[in-house]
Amino acid sequence: MKVIGVDLGGTNIKAAVVDKDKGIIERVTTPTQANLGKEHLLDRISETISSLVETHDIIGIGMGLPGMVSKDQTTVNNPPNLPGWISVNAADEIRKRTGIDCKIENDANIAALGSMHFGVGQKFDSFIMITLGTGVGGGIIYEKKLFKGTEGMAGELGHVIIDYHGPLSNSVTRGTVEAYLGQRFLSRFAADLISQNPSNPLYSKFANDFDKLEPVDLTNAAKEGNELAIEILAKSGQRLGYALINYVHMMDIRKFVLSGGVSKAGDFLFEPAKQIVRKHMMEPFKKGFEIVYEDLGNDSALLGAAGLAFDSFSN
Repeated sequence: MKVIGVDLGGTNIKAAVVDKDKGIIERVTTPTQANLGKEHLLDRISETISSLVETHDIIGIGMGLPGMVSKDQTTVNNPPNLPGWISVNAADEIRKRTGIDCKIENDANIAALGSMHFGVGQKFDSFIMITLGTGVGGGIIYEKKLFKGTEGMAGELGHVIIDYHGPLSNSVTRGTVEAYLGQRFLSRFAADLISQNPSNPLYSKFANDFDKLEPVDLTNAAKEGNELAIEILAKSGQRLGYALINYVHMMDIRKFVLSGGVSKAGDFLFEPAKQIVRKHMMEPFKKGFEIVYEDLGNDSALLGAAGLAFDSFSN
């Protein structure tokens, strides 16, 4: 059984033929050219798909993209970095152009589906996926199905407020989870602390251009024993812990799968989070609590899009 998985990004369209048992067996990448307009991009996606279909028997297409996606997984609203895409039934547009049924989904939900079908999430019936990348996204898997909410937009975990006096991010208010754990916001927080410690090796490395400081630099420094880097990651991990408590108390889901560049800090981030959970989570919810790291890497989006197609068209 084979499907096409598509990862629509601002820079590239990635597409792959994915076998249910073997995983990715063929792939292609082409520049997005979103600036040339909606119709051009839809044609370009369809041409990329068609180049893969010729030698395979495909049952359906799944596509991940940024933006809010309708509950029926057909329409995206106001996706960032896609000019002219106000409200687009992308699933129908792709079906008309390729002749193959298509479903679409928000990129964070796609990551959750990738983990459920091909990653560490396979061992859980229910889990919450948190993507710690440029921003913070999320996807909720409940009893092996993606939880979409009443209008399809559930899982905006990065916009949960943990301190309304806290820093700004892309959210409409201060102190959201993303303001502490999104890549550029974590880097901004780190730069403030490093600038107050001119004797630290991180200061001499980045003082001339803190814009080059990334979470991976903190992780590498922490592995080398840099106490300030360890402290910065621990403070962020504590904020993560408070966020996890909110999610558990609200959803009664105790398994968490973390992915994205920030999550590569591993136990420098996870252990402080677990300490907060042990201290502040209501006792009955602690049973079965677990944090695991997802390492599907760059294939995560393609595999998740394929998982969407398998869920939608395999029956």
